[in-house]
Amino acid sequence: MMSNNKNSIDRRSFLKVSSLAGGGMLIGFNFFTACKPDAKLPVKEIVDVSKLKFINFNAFIKIAENNIVSIIAPNPEIGQGVKTSMPMIIAEELCVAWDQVRVVQGGLDTDVFDRQVAGGSQSIRHGWNALRETGATVKHMLVNAAAKKWAVKPETCKAANGIISNGKGDKISFGKIATEAAKMEVPKDVKLKDPKDFTIVGTDIGNVDIDEIISGKPLFGLDYRKEGMLFASVMRPPAFGQKLESFDDSQLKNKSGVVDVFEFDNKIAVVAKTTWQAMRAKKDIKAKWKSDSRLESTQDLDQELNDLLEGNKYKTMRSDGDIKKAFAEADQILERIYEAPVIPHNCLEPMNFFAEVTEDKIHLAGPIQTPASTANRISKVLKRDLKDIKLDMTRMGGGFGRRLYGDFAVEAARISDKIRKPVMVVFSREDDMEDGIYRPATKYKFRAAIKNNKITGYHLIEAAMNSNMYGLIPNFFPAGSIENYQVDVASYKSHITTGAWRAPYTNFLAFAEQSFFDELAEEMKIDKVQLRLDLLEKAKGNKDKRMQYSPERMEKVIKTVVNKSGFGKSKPGIYQGFSAYYCHNTHVAEVADVVIESGVPIVKKVTCVIDCGIVVNPLGAKNQVEGGVIDGIGHAMYGELKFDQGIPQSNNFDAYRLIRMNETPVVETQFIENEISPTGLGEPALPPVSGAMANAIKAATGIRMTKQPFIQYHNVFEKELNNS
Repeated sequence: MMSNNKNSIDRRSFLKVSSLAGGGMLIGFNFFTACKPDAKLPVKEIVDVSKLKFINFNAFIKIAENNIVSIIAPNPEIGQGVKTSMPMIIAEELCVAWDQVRVVQGGLDTDVFDRQVAGGSQSIRHGWNALRETGATVKHMLVNAAAKKWAVKPETCKAANGIISNGKGDKISFGKIATEAAKMEVPKDVKLKDPKDFTIVGTDIGNVDIDEIISGKPLFGLDYRKEGMLFASVMRPPAFGQKLESFDDSQLKNKSGVVDVFEFDNKIAVVAKTTWQAMRAKKDIKAKWKSDSRLESTQDLDQELNDLLEGNKYKTMRSDGDIKKAFAEADQILERIYEAPVIPHNCLEPMNFFAEVTEDKIHLAGPIQTPASTANRISKVLKRDLKDIKLDMTRMGGGFGRRLYGDFAVEAARISDKIRKPVMVVFSREDDMEDGIYRPATKYKFRAAIKNNKITGYHLIEAAMNSNMYGLIPNFFPAGSIENYQVDVASYKSHITTGAWRAPYTNFLAFAEQSFFDELAEEMKIDKVQLRLDLLEKAKGNKDKRMQYSPERMEKVIKTVVNKSGFGKSKPGIYQGFSAYYCHNTHVAEVADVVIESGVPIVKKVTCVIDCGIVVNPLGAKNQVEGGVIDGIGHAMYGELKFDQGIPQSNNFDAYRLIRMNETPVVETQFIENEISPTGLGEPALPPVSGAMANAIKAATGIRMTKQPFIQYHNVFEKELNNS
């Protein structure tokens, strides 16, 4: 329904309005609520919007006399679609036609931007209210200006498609009234649209960069160019845990195009006139490396995690009831361990970044998910004032968490600081895979106490490499549905660098948890879906504020996916697996259809039902779901990076298996329609699919998989199926 929106933030800090010299008005607004009240518009630079420095605002709206609305968007775009969907929300409440909107990528402003980050599937969720309020506020100013011009009450006027009209037949475009509107008082209360009246939000809108992408125009970090720019390739330790002892670069003295070679931060930089020259020259460096401690192999990681699971060095994240008593009194105890390997990110565009460090300023440009923290890190490394750093964001050819870490940007800044010339650091594919910040190897131990055929105790123990994301897991389902419930975590410190990988931790935990629930249902001889529904029923009405999921919303996606997929009613030869999971504020249920081809199970179809609140852009949302599902299947089936004495054993796609085009299933997606504010979508579809796939493969082969990647079971599949 239509609502009066009382603004919870200071009006002056929310909206800044200035007249343009050539007519029209420029509106600067905050995407998020945490803005600074002393932010000021850079008045001297507002005539040419392309030269704006974005010092004071998260984004700008420029309304020109020709009725074109330009929106400068601040958030990093990694393919999740925020550069399209965020402006859609503004345009909706502004009541402008989408074909009048122009969207431009903004740069970093460390003074006033709030959460200028691409990660955690949180951009739309955090920006929803402020974006709507921004559009509505601007619309009201335009309407008020038109009403004043016509000497009528604003209530008699309406705005649609960038045109204001009244009951007397008067009409005026936003552009023609913009200058007058810039002088109007910013309204304190604005009416927001009833979602049923949306004309842009909820419609399919194509990617605003699609023409540039398909025509090959420069958008990505690797496209960035500046006159006089050099290129750097970096030699890093071949094994994690090694230190540089010495190096011989004598063979590079007469190498064509080589400009400089030097050591920095336990690495060696080769600077040349072209990327090819730099990468070729690096191969001729003879370096000696040493290690002061054990260099880890995959079997070492495996043993360390086993030791953690069997030890007692846990940190308890949540403890309800008395699990010791529950297990002591149980009729039956089910215990399983699930294991996941290290995997790289494998972004299509390898890591790269541009830097130009001079006495007066530092100019940075490239694909980064965390521009503010990266600029801050470079400020500290170079001991330079943060205000002297300008960071321009390019579109990213994939991120998946890898570009949360600005190590490659720091390298570029350090090299440019040394040579005092503009330089771009470029990773080869081998560099990208050998010097990653990988998904950590992880093991989960599940224990369930069963009494009178009911789950009375539930104990989850996590053991992971370098874990720092413990807070992600204790308060998701089944928290709040089992009286005696405990989550413990333990971490092993490794030289191998690890970090966030798409849907951190939940990307594997969902497979383990949902496989375990199927095992529980089999052990208890009850329906697998009903087991989840019964637990959700117990969670309803739970007032524990720690519990993050909604039992009612989860129940609805489960019942919808069962109905849509025909779960339990499949045709002969089709085996189905079910999974349901909550993460990134979104509820998802999926069913995988598996068939046996040439003795191995193949996923043919995945039915996915999602409750992510209001869907801003269905076309973009569907793309996110399909991409997440396929990504989840591919990595669960094939993804594994092994190490030998600290050295990654795969460094390109000839030795690292990814899902192939002919292996991708049909993905049928349905969104639950409601009027709840949007939640995350870039990541939530990925975690449940490996659980659905594993449960379907169990139905097809009788084999319960407890380890990823699943490809290691193929010989077992063939043997089992031949015997049967």
